Amino acid sequence: MEQIDYDVDEFIDYCTSKNLSTKTIRSYEQTLRLLAQYLKDNYKVKSAGDTKELHIREYIKYLQERGKYTVVSNQNSKIINFPENREDYGKKISTTTINNYIRNIKVFYNYLYENRYIMTNPVARIKEIKCARKVVGFIGDENFNRLLKAFDLSKFHEYRDYVVAQLIFDTGMRLGETLAIEETDIDFIRRTILLRAEITKGKKDRYVFFSEEMSKVLRRWIHYKDRYRQSPYVFCTNKGKALKVNNYETNLKKYGGRVGLSDIHPHMLRNNFAKRFLMQGGDIYTLSRILGHSSVKVTEEAYLDLDENDLRINYQRYSPLANLKRG
Repeated sequence: MEQIDYDVDEFIDYCTSKNLSTKTIRSYEQTLRLLAQYLKDNYKVKSAGDTKELHIREYIKYLQERGKYTVVSNQNSKIINFPENREDYGKKISTTTINNYIRNIKVFYNYLYENRYIMTNPVARIKEIKCARKVVGFIGDENFNRLLKAFDLSKFHEYRDYVVAQLIFDTGMRLGETLAIEETDIDFIRRTILLRAEITKGKKDRYVFFSEEMSKVLRRWIHYKDRYRQSPYVFCTNKGKALKVNNYETNLKKYGGRVGLSDIHPHMLRNNFAKRFLMQGGDIYTLSRILGHSSVKVTEEAYLDLDENDLRINYQRYSPLANLKRG
């Protein structure tokens, strides 16, 4: 190991001490281990302080040229994960993914520079790559109803997944938050769910709200679940463990495939919640709080994709002249 590997260790320890989410820390570590290996192999860099701006720019160019999963930070992972068997192995890395890497790298070097581990900052002038804005995916009422008919409610896991889909659609929760809720987090009287700080992306407590119709669906599910499984998790596996995000995503894709909706993704359900909230006159500030975004700006950027028909309908509802009180 070289000093740069210890520099990465130091940064990861710092992130852990700040109580960042496991997902965030894993993303940082994966990005930085690959970068460190590249710098050692191509520029004989021994410590983070040896890194030049040119090195980072060349690494970004390298990321744009190499394919997905063709490079790993730990060779042993190939034995376990067999990346070459993936359908997208070797395909071009998206600009969005590369920008995520750039953000991670900038956070790392900014931390080292601000804490005087390095004397010059090689990422001071590094910027993200400009890319076309990805349109947010939505699912219409007709397709959502088709999706609900794809679940076999006689099976425990499909009944569970059926309720999860409706709960995200009704509350706007993230999938990871939904799968982590426990029965004690639910208040059926006030129809609220407490999302504890340890399960939210922003590491802050947050409340979401559900409808009377959802209350009935949720009560029936919990009553059914408690007859067969002893688990604090509302949406547990057959063994009573918390269901993993990637497992649910795979399941949902399978259900969608049954009714011709193979591109379905849990986040589309969250997007629909946001779209409906805005279309029915909800304000962006309240929506931002419900969704758990770090700022209103994040919400604004995420949901600028109301199509022409959405805008037309909303205009007719709020037209100043149509709603003018005549004297």
